[in-house]
Amino acid sequence: MTGPKLNERSFNAGEKTGSKAVARWVRMSASKARPILDLIRDKDVQTADEILKFTPRDAADVIRKVLASAIANAEHNDELDPETLFVKACFADEGPTLKRFRPRAKGRAGRINKRTCHITVVVAPMDDRRLAVFQTKNASRGVTPATAARRARVERSRQRAAAATADADAAPTTDKNDTDTNGEEN
Repeated sequence: MTGPKLNERSFNAGEKTGSKAVARWVRMSASKARPILDLIRDKDVQTADEILKFTPRDAADVIRKVLASAIANAEHNDELDPETLFVKACFADEGPTLKRFRPRAKGRAGRINKRTCHITVVVAPMDDRRLAVFQTKNASRGVTPATAARRARVERSRQRAAAATADADAAPTTDKNDTDTNGEEN
């Protein structure tokens, strides 16, 4: 590679782009890993990990390990807070192809290409604007308008139930033996 990758967003040679982790010679084709990498690009690391956890593709398991390694590298080598990291760049390059041959009809041989790839994940801290948006989004996570409305209804229902039990306890009780069949007292 002669220069930095375009999707790494660093066009100055020698500039530190973030903490990265690379898994080399992964036994799958790069074309199978690229759609999974597209899912996590520019996401915060918590969201990216959740996406990879529930993606039903074999590439997601490998990429999740690479992401965890990149986060650990950022935390231990660069002393960055893992809560403020996002996936700055991720890409899969083709690795060497293992060529195997399978016997075919009439003495011929059919070539089988067992492809490999190198998966790279780069994480970097969020800038202040992006971090503020992320924190406000996470502060309201799980509290949608429907959730808030339901919580309010449940609270009103509980208050009515408490008031009803308080009224029932305060009301005087009448004895059933004191009334006759017409409802008049004796």
